[in-house]
Amino acid sequence: MDNSSGVGVLDKAATVLGALEAGPATLAQLVGATGLARPTAHRLAVALEHHRLVSRDMQGRFVLGPRLGELASAAGEDRLLAAAGPVLGALRDHTNESAQLFRRQGDMRICVAAAERPVGLRDSIPVGATLSMLAGSAAQVLLAWEEPDRLHRGLQGAAFTATALSGVRRRGWAQSVAEREPGVASVSAPVRGPSGRVVAAVSISGPIERLSRQPGRLHAATVVAGANKLTEVLRRHHAMQQQQQQQQQNV
Repeated sequence: MDNSSGVGVLDKAATVLGALEAGPATLAQLVGATGLARPTAHRLAVALEHHRLVSRDMQGRFVLGPRLGELASAAGEDRLLAAAGPVLGALRDHTNESAQLFRRQGDMRICVAAAERPVGLRDSIPVGATLSMLAGSAAQVLLAWEEPDRLHRGLQGAAFTATALSGVRRRGWAQSVAEREPGVASVSAPVRGPSGRVVAAVSISGPIERLSRQPGRLHAATVVAGANKLTEVLRRHHAMQQQQQQQQQNV
């Protein structure tokens, strides 16, 4: 299928954004991923940065910018966020702990949805909170399935090891105990996009006194089930979009 729209500069800009969907990229990596000439890739990335469609992380690498999230939210097309509310609410009610949904943004992770435990001791992470990718079970999940070079860079200064991430990939979930914050434990599982790539992490978090030093034993199955529900929502939505596109082409 020809992906050309006939408007060359827009096609090239879309190629740049598509390449950044896989994660942060240097200019050299962007050139390699897009096949564009180095001056062209740089000019487009800088122009997209001007419009906040692209940003830079702490290492100066190009990442998807905040304007994309704003546009998706305004259009009401963010199926993940739309579905997250009920899933996180059910997760909170089942585990009696606060539940969150995290997305990676460069070298940080952002809480994009949350369901707070209404009373008692809780680990409160408000929507919009920006946390490190160097600690916590959600950070482990968002890093564990990255490409080897990005995974290696992400481990620099991290509170967890490559061996720990190997265990995360094997089990399909992560746990942390006093890793991000003293006295706090958490369990996280991956949400995958239609291509199978990890696009978000579902988490529950709370005091170690309740979650114990092996929180995964208590809640991993429930958290994984919640993450799988969101993965299925994205898969169904993608299939529906493909079907609609096919119908339009057949008209």
